[in-house]
Amino acid sequence: MSVESVSAQGFAQESLAVLRHVTESARDDVARAAGLIADCLRADGVIQAFGTGHSQAMVLEVAGRAGGLVPTNRLSIADLVLYGGDDPSVLDDPLLERQPGVAARLYDLAAPRTEDLFVIISNSGVNNVIVEMALHAKERGHRILALTSLAHTRAVPAGHSSGKKLVDLADVALDNAAPRGDALLELPGGGAVCALSTLTGVMLVQMAVAEASARLLAAGERPPVYVSANVPGGFEGNLELEKRYAGRIRRTAS
Repeated sequence: MSVESVSAQGFAQESLAVLRHVTESARDDVARAAGLIADCLRADGVIQAFGTGHSQAMVLEVAGRAGGLVPTNRLSIADLVLYGGDDPSVLDDPLLERQPGVAARLYDLAAPRTEDLFVIISNSGVNNVIVEMALHAKERGHRILALTSLAHTRAVPAGHSSGKKLVDLADVALDNAAPRGDALLELPGGGAVCALSTLTGVMLVQMAVAEASARLLAAGERPPVYVSANVPGGFEGNLELEKRYAGRIRRTAS
């Protein structure tokens, strides 16, 4: 890659090329992911979305946004403090996500039902807490939809004692097509700049939600989706939709 490619236009061109590739190559996997989502909704399940680091950006695409599905939860390591009563100082540990037992606590705090679908997002797919969450969910009968970089996860060793990676435990895995290390534009002398996984991850998440909605509509069912709270009646309408899942999604009070 030339020095001239390290520019706004260079990133736009390279990333759009990857996005075009993803939208074409992922069709079958997106359809399978949509099947998991639609099955979960039909079973009155909740989508439990989990990620760490910048993968939390895709978790926000899944859970609790305008145009998104209502029965969704955003799981986070911060739940140890928000819902588990831990002192906020525990979050200062940069290696917290590598400690065994963290995912099990997060799972218990979420109190999911068997029909709930776990959407687990990790570019590398090898972090201890990510794999532990997938193992924990799998052992308890949940289906798992993974969003990861196959190029990255295949290039690095497993980080969990089981030797497993996220992709090994997923019922369906969506490949975000990000390169090893995520950054797209190579720099002269080594290194790279401009991460890609958020762009492609958001595309894949929204494609799966769109396809799942299409399946529900084809069956005569209306997808339970949020309207922006910043349009007239949106906030009140959302509250009505949330009542069906009261106590199961964290945006409800009881």
